Order: sequence, then structure tokens, then C-alpha cells
Amino acid sequence: MQKEIICISCPMGCRMSVTLDAGKVSQVTGATCKKGVDYAELECTNPMRIVTSTVPLSGSPLNTLPVKTQHAIPKDKIMDCVRSLKGITAKAPVAAGDIIVENVCGIGVNIVATRSSV
Repeated sequence: MQKEIICISCPMGCRMSVTLDAGKVSQVTGATCKKGVDYAELECTNPMRIVTSTVPLSGSPLNTLPVKTQHAIPKDKIMDCVRSLKGITAKAPVAAGDIIVENVCGIGVNIVATRSSV
């Protein structure tokens, strides 16, 4: 099976062709660096994403607090992660990097604030 992807590891945006055999990457062409090859292998076998969202914020003039996963999570867990934020309200004061939800969806990744409250 052949897959065409564009690398997002750096600004070069290499167009790569990835050959998969039995679910494993057997060849990557078009990458100009090792980062591209690594990205292609991960993207085609176990795609991961950082999830960004907002949650309500109480005790601050700001109404919402931007949050994100502390690390990339499996792409198939994105909707579970977003659904788990329903009903979560952060309370000021909050500093950027504070953990808002620990171990989201039981996958070992925290949801953290991406800005401080006023």
C-alpha cells in the first residue's frame, strides 16, 4: 500500500511517499531529513496529535481558559479527550502549565493551561 503525506516536522513541508507492507513502513521517499522519516513512520502506523480546547474559567474576568494536552495523544483518542472536558471548570488563579485534568481518559497525559488567568 502506498500513502502520500506532507511532513509537518519543519517548514520544508516535504512531500513524501510511504510504502506500507502488512501495516509496517517498508520505505519512505521524499524526506530530506531524519525527522521526516520519523514523522512518516509514526503518522502511518500510530498517528499522534496535540489536542487544544478551552474550558470555562471562574473567578477571573476571563470567561474561558485555553488548554491543551501536555503531550501528543493517539489520534483515535481525540474525541474521548474532548468529551472528557465537558463539565470541567477551572478556578482562578491559574498559571500557564498548571494541570487542569490529570491523566485524561486514563491515557497518562494531562490537560494543562496554556495561559495564566488574570
